[in-house]
Amino acid sequence: MIDQNKYLTPRQIVAELDKYIIGQDDAKRNVAIALRNRWRRMHSHEDIKGEIVPNNILMIGATGVGKTEIARRLAKLADAPFTKVEASKFTEVGYVGRDVESMVRDLVEQAVNMVKQSKKEEVKGKAELAVEGIILDALIPPMKSAPSRQPAGAPGADNAIDITPENDEELNERTRERFREKIRNGELDDRKIEINVKAPGQGNVGMIGGGMMDEVSMMNLQEMLGNMLPKKNKKRKVTIAEAKKLLLEEEVHKLIDMDEVKEEAIEKAQNSGIIFIDEIDKIASSAGKGGGADVSREGVQRDLLPIVEGSAVNTKYGVINTEHILFMAAGAFHVSKPSDLIPELQGRFPIRVELENLTKGDFLRILREPKNALTKQYEALLKSEDVELTFSDEALEELADTAFTINSEVENIGARRLHTVMSRLLNEFLFDIPDKIGPNSKLVITKEMVNEKLSGLVKNKDLSRYIL
Repeated sequence: MIDQNKYLTPRQIVAELDKYIIGQDDAKRNVAIALRNRWRRMHSHEDIKGEIVPNNILMIGATGVGKTEIARRLAKLADAPFTKVEASKFTEVGYVGRDVESMVRDLVEQAVNMVKQSKKEEVKGKAELAVEGIILDALIPPMKSAPSRQPAGAPGADNAIDITPENDEELNERTRERFREKIRNGELDDRKIEINVKAPGQGNVGMIGGGMMDEVSMMNLQEMLGNMLPKKNKKRKVTIAEAKKLLLEEEVHKLIDMDEVKEEAIEKAQNSGIIFIDEIDKIASSAGKGGGADVSREGVQRDLLPIVEGSAVNTKYGVINTEHILFMAAGAFHVSKPSDLIPELQGRFPIRVELENLTKGDFLRILREPKNALTKQYEALLKSEDVELTFSDEALEELADTAFTINSEVENIGARRLHTVMSRLLNEFLFDIPDKIGPNSKLVITKEMVNEKLSGLVKNKDLSRYIL
């Protein structure tokens, strides 16, 4: 078992990617080297560390061959902030639409969420103890801080346990400890208590100055005004199970230092962040043309250039330098070519990887081998209904052949075609479970069943409604 807390070697990275992605060995090797170079840079001498820039990667290949999956799995292996954007969604500065800096802000947001989650795990034990104390005080007020018997109508009086005057503090404490165990074990989860919870925050501040403020300024202003407004509490009568959830979030928030979270998040995004720019071919200028659309595409490329080269971007959590972020771009390049990108941007993606189209054998392996194979996903879905689903070897071969044939004759959408054929094959069974096919049933998919269910799909010349 690989220790995920340690940086993986290139071979280990490829081995992990192999569990989810079939083929594309060249792409896997290149991204593995790029990820390991992160570790190498961080362990380089201080004099040179800042000068080592990542080798950004341009992946070229048809849809559905694994470009996005490689990038996503790589980010999970690295435990790194990751964001995927589509280049075609961006517009040149000054036009209505998303500006390229928003991808960096999205990355920082991901980093903040990752660091907050990590901090939550660190303080969870302390927070749970604090929550137990609050619930315990509502059930059995401590004698030192509360009278032995609560007056009628007092908050929590209906739930409080009666401690008579002759009982001493030691008895009170022993009773509290017994109830603490009951709370911890969930024995009192259905009991209702009254607790104080924070009221929902105020709505967002409206646009100021005729819409002239930029996105970051607006977010900072809203956050500042939100912090200035008094925090209101309100009483709620909830079950102890609900109280645990509501109070845990509040107690965790109290224990986390958000300034520390922001600093760590910026550092994490700068040094280990990965931005995946999909459909970059859509902003390449068409060869031999120079119309208005091409001018706009070139404008987006020029806006993208300083981000990829390395620049300071303002976010609501602070300024981030993009110099050491790993950028991975991908495109099919059916109409345009990588050389249609502006030369400066081409130079910022020195590693070029061409992904291969999937073969019939690849489709068969995709159905059998990955940890998240579609067959395994459907088996898990039916198992939740206590129905055992299995596929014969001949059935899997027929499914692979069908998917490959449709891709060849209609439009090649790669491995996504398997979703089409699997859905067509199994939808009737999924509809009949559990009404007609009850629990403890066994469903075996054979070659004959595949042919019967998919014959119309293969023969139909107009397959547009089956194309994902």
